[in-house]
Amino acid sequence: MTGQIRILLADDHPVLRTGLRTLIEQEPDMVVVGEASDGQEAVALAPHLRPDVIIMDISMPGVDGLEATRQIRTLDLPSQVLILTVHAQERYLFPVLRAGAAGYVNKRAADTELIEAIRTVAAGGAFLHPTATRRLLEDFVTQVQAGQEQDSYERLSDREREVLKLVASGYTAREIADQLHLSPKSVETYRARILEKLELNTRADLVRYALRRGLLTADS
Repeated sequence: MTGQIRILLADDHPVLRTGLRTLIEQEPDMVVVGEASDGQEAVALAPHLRPDVIIMDISMPGVDGLEATRQIRTLDLPSQVLILTVHAQERYLFPVLRAGAAGYVNKRAADTELIEAIRTVAAGGAFLHPTATRRLLEDFVTQVQAGQEQDSYERLSDREREVLKLVASGYTAREIADQLHLSPKSVETYRARILEKLELNTRADLVRYALRRGLLTADS
């Protein structure tokens, strides 16, 4: 890479974006070329700005960071996505990488790690800590042993995926029915089909599955 690293900031907190911009622009080889207040705006700005690195908050209203990352990956851009999150749990690492991000930085460590992470992913690398790498390998082994998880999800209809996310998020059959304009009985039928297709037994199983798939964030 030649010249400055061009960066797009995507976070719904203006104060945090200002702090990140100040931190980044102290570096002579970096420049912030744009800011987005949510995932949808980040997806819209990316093809116009064509940044080298997109710093993406994982938890934003509307289109969250994971979904925005997935959408950006379909645009065939040179941009690398670096996820910024308050979630210290390493279980979120696998969904982050599966969405197409190149790295993962905890907000609490941004002042010491973000600059290194930007340079790493801009050069084509992945920014992972050794403990996170171990967790990734453990998750990968679990995925391989589970065998059909990816294929099972692909067998779900769009409506079943909607119901899956809402059930895993804790909504009742009545609440889901109201949101999706269905009857509670239909919701229960969808729920039973989902459990059968995914070879799961309980709502707790659905929650764990949804987290592994990156369908939920910690505050979902």
